[in-house]
Amino acid sequence: MKAWRLHHLGEPAEAMRLDEVPVPEPAPGQVRLRVRAAGVNFPDAMLCRGEYQIRPPLPFTPGVEMCGEVDALGEGVEGLAVGARVISPALLPGGAFAEYAVVPAAGVLPAPEALDDAAAAALHIGYQTGWFGLHRRAALRPGETLLVHAAAGGVGSAAVQLGKAAGATVIGVVGGPDKAVAARELGADIVVDRHREDFVAVVKEATAGRGANVVYDPVGGDSYTRSTKCIAFEGRIVIVGFTSGTVPTPGLNHALVKNYAILGLHWGLYNVHDPAAVRQAHAELTRLAAEGSVDPLISERLPLEGAADAVQRVCDGTTTGRLVVIP
Repeated sequence: MKAWRLHHLGEPAEAMRLDEVPVPEPAPGQVRLRVRAAGVNFPDAMLCRGEYQIRPPLPFTPGVEMCGEVDALGEGVEGLAVGARVISPALLPGGAFAEYAVVPAAGVLPAPEALDDAAAAALHIGYQTGWFGLHRRAALRPGETLLVHAAAGGVGSAAVQLGKAAGATVIGVVGGPDKAVAARELGADIVVDRHREDFVAVVKEATAGRGANVVYDPVGGDSYTRSTKCIAFEGRIVIVGFTSGTVPTPGLNHALVKNYAILGLHWGLYNVHDPAAVRQAHAELTRLAAEGSVDPLISERLPLEGAADAVQRVCDGTTTGRLVVIP
């Protein structure tokens, strides 16, 4: 089969190589999927650079999420049938940018019938992260104000839709006019182009000085620092990632005097510590997809040969919505 692999770390466009490799065999408790669609995520770029919290041994195949068709069952697997359409996180070092992938049966979920393969793949990690961040960690309530950074990106776009579905007023921060259009189409009530406006001033004006109740931050750096200037009393800042490349250093004295919470979110840990919660969130996301309340913004569907370029563009921050590879 064909699979993208890294034999050395580096920039995705340079380090990723399309190889011919044996089709993997599922071990006990595993299933083999024929990959129907693989979402492109910022962690894929971090994996290529060796900057992710997980560092698989070389050579490895990136691609952290997929929609696939069950192709073979390992020993002891029950409750899944060959031919079933499912979604799953990848089991590195055998990631999703390949024609086949082996994954633990325990992490496999039914693909939402309301979504095609590309949208189903994109519903997984980004929307699960948004669900846990907004509901489990920040306890977002109807009528509250939600500030979403990188609102037209893969993770941010999910948070915009989930925030609206929860009854919040959503303020989206983007970088450029095209991304502003996308954020409005996603449902953001107010969109701020950070190249032209100060989101702190916009938030304060929109909330009559109260500030945002919840901040969803996959960017870090200055986005985090400035968010502390417009966070409401008893507000919650959800730390999702650092696409800016800068990990901020919180001023805990500031959190104390303004009475706000800083909440970390590493969604992957729920697969280890509370897999039942992941399945519950998936059921809610499936319901929202069936209702039309959430629908992943797929800006491009690419052949397998385009995966390295796609990862590089996501890494460079030049994309809107989600890019999905279709082997």
